[in-house]
Formats: sequence, structure tokens, C-alpha cells
Amino acid sequence: MGEDKRINLEVELSGIRLRNPLLVCSGTYGNGREYAEWVDLEMLGGLMTKSVTLEPCAGNPPPRLWETPCGMLNSIGLENAGLESFLAGELPWLSALPLPIWVNVAGFSQREYVVVASEISRSGMADAIELNISCPNVKKGGIHFSSDPREAADLVEKVRKVVEIPLYVKLTPRCGDIVEMARAVAAAGADGISLINTFPAMAVDVETARPRLANNTGGLSGPAIHPIAVLLVWEVARALDLPVIGMGGIWSWRDAVELMMVGADAVAVGTLNFSDPAAPLGIIGGMLDFLKRKGIDSAAALVDMAHREGG
Repeated sequence: MGEDKRINLEVELSGIRLRNPLLVCSGTYGNGREYAEWVDLEMLGGLMTKSVTLEPCAGNPPPRLWETPCGMLNSIGLENAGLESFLAGELPWLSALPLPIWVNVAGFSQREYVVVASEISRSGMADAIELNISCPNVKKGGIHFSSDPREAADLVEKVRKVVEIPLYVKLTPRCGDIVEMARAVAAAGADGISLINTFPAMAVDVETARPRLANNTGGLSGPAIHPIAVLLVWEVARALDLPVIGMGGIWSWRDAVELMMVGADAVAVGTLNFSDPAAPLGIIGGMLDFLKRKGIDSAAALVDMAHREGG
């Protein structure tokens, strides 16, 4: 392929055009402002906000982070300033950026999810909603919305009725059968799937016999979970005809390409942002070089390549 041949990095998800398939995961890039001084946000394909809840949430007590071999434990606890503050300050700033914005919505009851999602949609300032269903339903004894397909589907159905923008659901591996869960939320009205959320995990200081996190447990992310993310994206992409945003331990352009090859239409970088906020831009560059070297003229051509090659 001649070096002057243009490579098309654009991808489209649910009618949303991204200049490239690289997004940043919820909770790893703040709401964009925190990184704008250091990174040209316009070079990203899209941005996923921190979780937004109805009321301000202080999150869990510290310590809330612990580095593990090939990963990180976090127990932030949905810390955010609440819906009213987000609508007044963060979302108008985000909506002025020339890139798609997925607003991550969380809650502790169905009503909270519905109210937050409805207000975000009505604002006209977001491109899509990413529903974080890995939250405890306090009205049902703390059961997680993500723990049962019927519970998840019921929530998605109620949110679907009040939003007019694309609705993505972020799934956790703790749900058991990921394909069954994906089918349930798809049938309930989800426009796309985010895969995967963190794994429940724990670490203990053997000198003190105390958990490393004040909340005892947290979510494991980073390279340690990447092969599992590849498997789950592979399984869901084979079973459903819905856009998938792949995430989980992306540490290089190879990891991003791998997730797209097993069916992700776009990918999101998470934990790596904490050590290198500019890493997503480097991954975009690495992907572009790979496409040139392989003679592939578009990023979209990578999607499902592993399936098409006989997998």
C-alpha cells in the first residue's frame, strides 16, 4: 500500500460518528476538564463521563485505590457532585467539545436511574447514555441490578421509555452468563453494550491482617483482566447484532486491535489513563501504523476479523 493512501479511522455506533474508535472509560478521565490542559481531547473518538447520580455522593472512605500485579483495585464508590451540578456545570462544558459524549448514569433505585437518564436526555447536551448497572438496589436489600437478567432488563426497559438518545448498558462479569445478560438488556431496549466492567476483588496487608481498601473489596481493572474481556466481547459479539464498546486492560494498540478483531466496534481505555493520560492518543497512532502495515484501509474493517477468519 502506498504511504499516501488515506486510512479511514472513523467508526459509527448507533448513528453516532466517531473520528476514531478510541474512547476513555467512565471514571478514568474525570469529566474531561481534569485532562484538557494536558491532552487534546478533540483527538479522542469519544469520552465517557464519571458516573452521575441523582444526589451528590461522597463515595467510599479512603484508602480507595491499591495497585496489584498487572492491575489496580478501586473502591471509589460513585463519588460525584450529583445531577443538578452536572447539568449546570460539567455537561455544558462537555457538550461544547467536538466529540461524542457518553454520560454514565448510576443509581441506587430504579427511580434514580430513570430521573437521571431522563434529565440527561432532555438536556440535548449528551450523545448517548451509558447505564452503569453494577450498583446495589437499596430497595431490594442491596441486590445488584447486574446480578439478574430480569432485574437488569426491567431497569433498562424503564430507562428506555424516558430517553431519546442511544442507550448503552455496561455489563459486569459478575452477572454469570454474559450472553444471557446481554440478550436480556438488548430485548429491553439497549442500543449497545459496554464490555466489561471491573471484577470484584480484594487484597490484604499480611503484616496487619487488614484489607488494603477501607471498603474491604473493590473492582479489579488493568492488564490482568484483558484476556477475559477479549473472551466476553467475543461471546457477546457472536450472539448479538448490537454495537459493542470493548474495554478491559487495554495497555497498547495491540490490545485495542485485539478487542476490535473479536467484535468490538470501538474500544475504551481505562486504568492506563491514570499513569499516562495521553496514552489513548498513542494507541490511536499505533493502530494507524498497524493498518498501514497490513494494507487495511479502515478501522471498521478490523471489527469481527477474528470471526471472519474462521474463529
